[in-house]
Amino acid sequence: MSNSYSIRSTKIGNSAGFRLPAEFYRENPQFANADGWIEVLSEDTAIVRIEPKSKEDDEDSVLMRLFLDFAMTEALKNNTLQPYTTQMSEAAHKLIAGVELDDDLLEDGEIY
Repeated sequence: MSNSYSIRSTKIGNSAGFRLPAEFYRENPQFANADGWIEVLSEDTAIVRIEPKSKEDDEDSVLMRLFLDFAMTEALKNNTLQPYTTQMSEAAHKLIAGVELDDDLLEDGEIY
């Protein structure tokens, strides 16, 4: 799911902020009253992350979110992030073409 929304710079009390259109919250109610952060990637590019408040935060989702935050931070360092292309996918498929796992090697979800 990828939708784009226009935002406008606005004055909020003594601070400045961005105003999101009502359509954003109608289509994404999970972001109402959520907190987040903005990271400047370059002189003319920034990324915004809004984290909805969840009713249940089990340990697995917290660990996954921490890992994904770490992975995103590392990927954004030095602006070396690249899109995953069809050519990359084809190269990966060629590497694993014909590879089969022997069921005897798998026991209780572990590889011996």
